[in-house]
Amino acid sequence: MATVDTVISQLNGTSTASSTTKSKNTLDKDDFLKLLVTQLTHQDPSNPMDDTQMTAQLAQFSQLEQLTNINTSIGQLVTNSSKTQQLSAVSYIGKSVAADGYTITKQDGGVSSLFFSLDTTVSTLQVNVYDAEGNIVRSESLGATKAGNYTYQWDGNDASGQAAANGTYSVAILAETADGQSVLAKTTVSGLVTGVYTDSSTGTQYLVLQDGRYVNLANVTQVVAGSSSSTTTSS
Repeated sequence: MATVDTVISQLNGTSTASSTTKSKNTLDKDDFLKLLVTQLTHQDPSNPMDDTQMTAQLAQFSQLEQLTNINTSIGQLVTNSSKTQQLSAVSYIGKSVAADGYTITKQDGGVSSLFFSLDTTVSTLQVNVYDAEGNIVRSESLGATKAGNYTYQWDGNDASGQAAANGTYSVAILAETADGQSVLAKTTVSGLVTGVYTDSSTGTQYLVLQDGRYVNLANVTQVVAGSSSSTTTSS
């Protein structure tokens, strides 16, 4: 009876001899079935495969096919889930949203606002504005600030007082208590949704705001009637 190793060698030899056959590093269910049929075809009539061995190989084939079907079903689930999320994202178009984020955009018409909140009173509060390359464009000290909700409105000028270029900027808020303990400021952005973008590599859905910023759909905290724009104030 031909052994599995012998049959594999024969299959590999056939595959090598053919100029049109691509090499494979793994066996799928079709290869497994061909292997089983080839093994049965080349078995020694005087020493055929016993029932136990035949049953074991058929069971292995059945398990392989089940795993393949499960993998296919999972793939379909992921695809359907992505489509559902995309439909959900599309429903936000034309609406204003608020979401966790730290970017602002400067355009000829002005600068978008950044909202932030503090859970405790701080003795120092510094706001740094960074450009796309990570360079600090503007740094402002807002001094002691009580716990509460605030809006930061950048005037669009750099450290020398010159107008910064149009584009998207990142904002970092550094806060400390009187005893030097760092305090995390939660930042939020808002804007009108004009489109949807799907990252093909991760399947992540992003909302495209009117000013060109991107907001992760998972980070949306509320749908609002309109975006706010004001100077730094306490609520």
